[in-house]
Amino acid sequence: MSTTYNFCAGPAMLPTAVMQQAQAEFLDWHGLGCSVMEISHRSKEFIAVAEQAEQDLRTLLNVPKDYAVLFGHGGGRGQFSAVPLNLAQQHESAAFLTSGSWSAGAYQEAQKYLNAIELVTSSSVNGQVTVPHLSLDKEQQQRFAYLHYCANETVEGVEINCLPEAGSVPLVADMSSNILSKNIDVSKFGVIYAGAQKNIGPSGLAVVLVNNDLLDKGRDSTPSFLNYQNMAKNGSMYNTPPTYAWYLAGLVFRWLLNSGGVAAIEQQNQQKANLLYQCIDQSDFYRNHVHPDFRSRMNVVFHLPNPDLDSLFLAEAEKNGLRALKGHRIVGGMRASIYNAMPLIGVATLTEFMQEFARKHG
Repeated sequence: MSTTYNFCAGPAMLPTAVMQQAQAEFLDWHGLGCSVMEISHRSKEFIAVAEQAEQDLRTLLNVPKDYAVLFGHGGGRGQFSAVPLNLAQQHESAAFLTSGSWSAGAYQEAQKYLNAIELVTSSSVNGQVTVPHLSLDKEQQQRFAYLHYCANETVEGVEINCLPEAGSVPLVADMSSNILSKNIDVSKFGVIYAGAQKNIGPSGLAVVLVNNDLLDKGRDSTPSFLNYQNMAKNGSMYNTPPTYAWYLAGLVFRWLLNSGGVAAIEQQNQQKANLLYQCIDQSDFYRNHVHPDFRSRMNVVFHLPNPDLDSLFLAEAEKNGLRALKGHRIVGGMRASIYNAMPLIGVATLTEFMQEFARKHG
């Protein structure tokens, strides 16, 4: 098979070593004569898989002991509903920082369940996207049940590295697209949630880190399979979980540990992002419209000088083994998603292609 680099925003590429191990174990897992997807989630064998995956994730992110680690259904979007149902009553209010499509989606969904208030939105300054810093004052801290933001917007290529200041209010972060890409201090958050299909594993799985102090905040009407307290009490197995996705996530966690952990992958991610942004910035052909302070290290969005060239760029990229570079329909242009599994050589190959394309069509 010829070398192909998959820049899809999600479901995204998984580490080659993980895919090879999953392939080797697919029909006969650990000598049982069947696949891991065919065994009971309550069997001792799968319980061991689940416990190891949780422990490895705790190690990777240095998750404090007073946080529950939950594995559930519905991906990141499912948590748009789960968060308000678990953290606030219907008469309460929550604050939202909207920096792009995904945080806006969480804000819109939350309006079904409580009084959601949008405090800060992204803006354009001198043609570049920026995100104003958000800090809750004392009066606001008394009003809000939690403050929600999205750490990385895959559509617009915007990443927030300076945490909003929530004070006594639980800070909730959607880290679907940059979890495990850099070191974070979990203790600063009330809840961190992530859809798996970027840096964790296949789509359909949701991972939630929640401070134990918040487990009793849920409504009586919260669906049982979304209820954090219920999930924690039952080891994320109140109902049948997405077992194969959980197994694959565990393989990714182990791969990341064997690769040097989050600190090592953070250095690689910065190197990849620097290489691609340098290619864009040093060119008169390509443009990125995000202020450097808010540029995503996971999703690099760029435009060509003439949209009529987009289809040609994509076609030639495919011929060179560079796939899934088409930008989201909302913003157009191109988008290279360079999650943990993307090797540096993949980004280097992309930049070489971009330079040659600009030379021929500039």
